[in-house]
Amino acid sequence: MIGYLQGRLAAKRPPWLTLEVGGVGYELEAPMSTFYQLPSVGASLKLVTHLLVREDAHVLYGFSSEPERRLFRDLLRISGVGARIALGILSGMSVDGFYRCVRDKDLLSLTRVPGVGRKTAERLLLEMADRLPEGAEAVQVAAGGASGVEGEAQDALTALGYRPSEVVKMLKGLAREHASTEDLIREALKRAHRSA
Repeated sequence: MIGYLQGRLAAKRPPWLTLEVGGVGYELEAPMSTFYQLPSVGASLKLVTHLLVREDAHVLYGFSSEPERRLFRDLLRISGVGARIALGILSGMSVDGFYRCVRDKDLLSLTRVPGVGRKTAERLLLEMADRLPEGAEAVQVAAGGASGVEGEAQDALTALGYRPSEVVKMLKGLAREHASTEDLIREALKRAHRSA
């Protein structure tokens, strides 16, 4: 798995860009939300990535932030939503905007995204509802609001299958007491098992 690439932006032609890393030009596909933040050609750039392996191709996707990549991966897990629709959603609205649409059951805003019809929008609202955080504090987690040790712990717990709303409860008040990511995760898991 390629976690990120850091190098020189060699070309950008939406939805494709080329990032030169150590003499090798990596061609990546990216949403418009990432393109809006790209520097000029020739500048240094770091992108988090997702490699999608299909029968006919290996496609590398690049994102300017971890919350964008996380949402892209969550969208790919939904039946009937492929990379093209996931990129369309990220190109048509912000990560926060998407979470708001799902939380508010805003079908109309989702159907305005190219490639997202009514049935797909209904499926997104239904299947993403249990992955959404509850309350303002949890929305910040889902949108990647925390950073450092707490952010790493949130990502790890989410990867273990906990919902963002559960992660908020598990980590509440622990970040001040624990300096390392491992300690924070360990204590959060202990807290979860005690309350189970």
